[in-house]
Amino acid sequence: MSQDSQPLLRIEGVSLRFGGIVALDGVSFDVAAGQICGLIGPNGAGKSSLFNCLSRLYAWQAGHIRFRGQPLATLARHRMAALGMGRTFQNLALFSSMTVADNVRLGTHSHQHAGFVRDALRLPGVRRREEEARAQAQSLMALLDLAGVADRRVADLPFGTQKRVELARALACRPQLLLLDEPACGLNHEELAGLGDLILSLRDRLGLTVLLVEHHMGLVMRVSDKVVALNFGRKIAEGTPGEVRAHAEVIRAYLGSDMQPQDQDREVAHAGTA
Repeated sequence: MSQDSQPLLRIEGVSLRFGGIVALDGVSFDVAAGQICGLIGPNGAGKSSLFNCLSRLYAWQAGHIRFRGQPLATLARHRMAALGMGRTFQNLALFSSMTVADNVRLGTHSHQHAGFVRDALRLPGVRRREEEARAQAQSLMALLDLAGVADRRVADLPFGTQKRVELARALACRPQLLLLDEPACGLNHEELAGLGDLILSLRDRLGLTVLLVEHHMGLVMRVSDKVVALNFGRKIAEGTPGEVRAHAEVIRAYLGSDMQPQDQDREVAHAGTA
């Protein structure tokens, strides 16, 4: 296979165990460049474990993960953002006492390489990069409707706005692959209604590839090009949203019994938001 035909992300037979607990059991799938891939499954299915492997927070025991053809197993954790991978978290990981603008600017550090001496001496190149970082942060805050709160402390903002701050910070590292960990969690109905359009818009405008972990089935099925379903650490289905939604094992994983696809649409969506 040529380099150009390789998927952006390739997960091959990844297994992860914590003592006697199997978190991932030989999981394999690809994510092509420009694709939005939804990763679904009941609580405990292994979705967050896989995300933590991709972020190098967990060391898996078997299998391979390759990003842009490069194996991740030996890559230092702090190099992930520089490689082109950005991530948001289900539980916000922001500096709550800092302003929105400062949080977003922190995301630009992964692609700045001024060095200690140049930074300490405030040489012209350092100042230029700081101006570029400031301009990039302003552009992202405008894109995510955060310009009006740029100078406010994150702790003083509503939860939905904080989620957009974290997204802006993840985008500030100029990722090729964006890992979204339950972005709908904690959002109200109005915020949720615009989230799907935002994900699609960011993919198209910024040329992103997105791997989306989400319990809200309506969102996943609307925005995803393909969906991968996990249960008890195993992949049980992979395909288009329509194919996975109607898959018997997916229905059983969520509901514990067989159900007609037209009824499952409603019930699985409800199970995913409960």
